Amino acid sequence: MPDTQPGALDGLRVLDVATLFAGPLAATMLADHGADVIKIEHPRGDPARTHGASRDGVGLWWKMLARNKRAITLYLGSPAGQELFRTMVADADVVIENFRPGTLERWGLGYDVLSEINPRLVLARVTGFGQTGPYARRPGFGTLAEAMSGFAAITGEPDGPPTLPPFGLADGIAALTTAFGIMTALRSRDRTGRGQVLDMAIIEPILTVLGGQVTVYDQLGELQARTGNRSANNAPRNTYRCADGSWVAVSTSAQSIAERVMRLVGRPDYIDQPWFNSGSGRGEHADELDAAVGGWIAERERDEVMAEFERANAAVAPIYTAADVMSDPQFEALGSIVSIEDEELGPVRMQNVPFRLSDTPGRVRSAGPALGRHTAEVLAGYGVDEARLDALRADGVV
Repeated sequence: MPDTQPGALDGLRVLDVATLFAGPLAATMLADHGADVIKIEHPRGDPARTHGASRDGVGLWWKMLARNKRAITLYLGSPAGQELFRTMVADADVVIENFRPGTLERWGLGYDVLSEINPRLVLARVTGFGQTGPYARRPGFGTLAEAMSGFAAITGEPDGPPTLPPFGLADGIAALTTAFGIMTALRSRDRTGRGQVLDMAIIEPILTVLGGQVTVYDQLGELQARTGNRSANNAPRNTYRCADGSWVAVSTSAQSIAERVMRLVGRPDYIDQPWFNSGSGRGEHADELDAAVGGWIAERERDEVMAEFERANAAVAPIYTAADVMSDPQFEALGSIVSIEDEELGPVRMQNVPFRLSDTPGRVRSAGPALGRHTAEVLAGYGVDEARLDALRADGVV
């Protein structure tokens, strides 16, 4: 898409006052499609700037998380900062925040105040446990959601401990859901002319994507056990080591795929067994099926395994690292990795927009900016001249 062509969300203004991951990543998704996202940070900076690896003191996760945004500093705990924020809200469409419940209200920035200024405003409140309930005021992070949702309880080896993911899984799922929730609220605003509050508890979206566990327990009293890389719903489904030491993953969620895999590995006799006709039946015989598939794969190098599975039209994938992803022809064909010229680091590669629209595709226009990079530019649009900006800096407001 040409740089001059507007994105699908062009004209939408978002004030991102959230920190770390779920709220800011939701704002990133809106920015990818043309929304003018103003990232408002405490003058000390968002903690995400120092999360993870860095190069020359510049946080690399931040470059992806804050891409396509304009970054300003503003201390909302000060009366001057609150006054400026209320001014900015007047022409905003969305505010995304993740302070503990009651914080905005204590600052005189609750939705009753903000909606009086701008009745069309959508306020997205992203917290660990939501705005109500006995846990609402607890500190909440994605790790706690991964624990409480049931995810950790079913993840790991049968004889091992509950296992947490090595990345922000719950935050990422909450970010996707928050972006959807914001767009839903904006669609409602198109009809009613009124904004509303989106209450996003990080513990809920990951609970939703865990599938039917709640209903199974409700109806059958059964709890899903840890099965490592296996699935209780189908088999063979696992990771398998090749002769050259590399690994592949195999899935047989569809009956036809399961049959093709067993023919490929030389065990078509299993197909005639009564238990083979359902995923759950195959899951009960995972030891036998894994032995057949794992033994066949262990005798071959990965390239041969991949080629033979492709010829059989069976489902397999190599176990990749980030280095593999960046050189894979499928990711290349999709444009999944994009290179951006950054003011601080020069060329920077990162994940592209995670879906493609035919007429108004999103675009990564810039990497995460330096602290306060756009403070003067943005505040000038709200009547803050150079003299006032200097005074605000002297007072620690920006």
